[in-house]
Amino acid sequence: MQIGRKIYYEKSTGNVIQDTGELQGNVVATTVEQDFLTYITLNGRVMDSVGVVQLNYGDYAQDFITCSGYSVDVATNKLVFTYPDANNPTAQPINQPSYEDRLSAVEQVIL
Repeated sequence: MQIGRKIYYEKSTGNVIQDTGELQGNVVATTVEQDFLTYITLNGRVMDSVGVVQLNYGDYAQDFITCSGYSVDVATNKLVFTYPDANNPTAQPINQPSYEDRLSAVEQVIL
């Protein structure tokens, strides 16, 4: 069995509170309520102030490998990744949509 990661974030800012990671093997999917009891970062928070993005196993794999951080766009509920500038490693990282979203946008222009 393969379970995709859940990313919990503050609804007001989009800042990530907890990333459950991906799981595979002899694992059981958990509910949001179970996660709030299990993870210290969620325990004690008001559930209505926390959003969650549920991903499928393997979603955004390349982005998670290469990014230097990520958050959630609270207007769209989509992940926004931060990447270092390869041409200027000391520069402030750049926020961008995922590789998948950028590729989809290019495909729509081409087609």
